[in-house]
Amino acid sequence: MTFQPPVPFPRPTEERISFHRTELTPILSLYGRMVAAGEWRDYGISSLRDVAVFSVFRRTAENPLYRIEKRPRLRLRQGQYAVIGMEGQVLKRGDDLKTVLRVLERKLIRPVD
Repeated sequence: MTFQPPVPFPRPTEERISFHRTELTPILSLYGRMVAAGEWRDYGISSLRDVAVFSVFRRTAENPLYRIEKRPRLRLRQGQYAVIGMEGQVLKRGDDLKTVLRVLERKLIRPVD
């Protein structure tokens, strides 16, 4: 009889929610315009079990100015995309990412003096 090492249990593959390339395109386009306008300076992306988050910062060491969240579980209720402000208030929620991002594009429009 030969010794056989125990077979390790396979780890359950944790599915993580993440942004698809087609979702990142409009987000990064808006981010680039806001950086060019001098409003935003840094970003971070988190892929978790229940939510994917794109955080926008004015400075690296601060709390995020805005969070763009994707929660697929809310797809049939309130919409899977949301823009959340610094204090945690939901600024816009819906199923169409471009429509949800419009709340941030308004920040680019400034009155002409």
